[in-house]
Amino acid sequence: MFIVASDMRKKLCVLAMMFALACKDTFAQELFDAHLHYTARDADRFSPAGIIRLLDDAGISHAAITSQPPALVERLVAAEPQRIVPLLGVYREPADKQRWMHDSTLPARLAVQLESGHWRGIGELHLFAADRDSDVFRQVVRLAEKHQLPLLLHADPAVIDTVYTLAPELTVVWAHAGTFPYPDLATDYLGRYPALHIDLSVRDERLVDGDRLRDDWYELLVNFPERVLVGVDTFSTARWESYPRHAERIRRWLQALPADVAERIATGNAERVYLGKTGDAR
Repeated sequence: MFIVASDMRKKLCVLAMMFALACKDTFAQELFDAHLHYTARDADRFSPAGIIRLLDDAGISHAAITSQPPALVERLVAAEPQRIVPLLGVYREPADKQRWMHDSTLPARLAVQLESGHWRGIGELHLFAADRDSDVFRQVVRLAEKHQLPLLLHADPAVIDTVYTLAPELTVVWAHAGTFPYPDLATDYLGRYPALHIDLSVRDERLVDGDRLRDDWYELLVNFPERVLVGVDTFSTARWESYPRHAERIRRWLQALPADVAERIATGNAERVYLGKTGDAR
């Protein structure tokens, strides 16, 4: 009995080591998730410690997170300040998503919040062509420019044109590669505006044909390797619940790219945009 039990322990140890090595291989490509949300509903399901565990399970080096209300992301920062990258959200309640651009009190409120100095970006802001001339939006752009903060925009192409008329050097992260996520359109805009970046959150299905990265997206990624970020976009609590699976989908299409391009898109570009890091591979 002792010999059998001893042999079993040895086998279990070997299996444990094999599992650990498999996990290491799975996360050989760390990800900087550049597009996450943490709402009051999410907080009811996942404590800050629970969110950190999900990031661990998914092999996430850093996470750029915006919250509604903004105070929620500060709880995550307190839990792990080196990993959580706080973006200042402007929505205090869900209805603000449709009406923020008409709230004349917002710029002053935002200005006060930005004085704390610990925010790494502003957004996500949802804005479409019909409201691109909003004075509130213009003031938000000016605040981002003043504080040298990236602006995360869920927006039509006309909104991007408006931003760069107001602030030609402002770093903008165009969420989801834009509301019309076509590679030729994204290529056109990346060529027009050197400070523009795109994130590919919730666009994984568009990027691939079966298990193969589409040629048009491959061409965009290798031509603009320094201008693309990745993210899961936890727009619902269900996305948090399945978070590691979504992160793994990103890794799969990244494997189709040259190693240096994949590294920039996986982590390097977001480190530069949100943390100010630079380097030979960045």
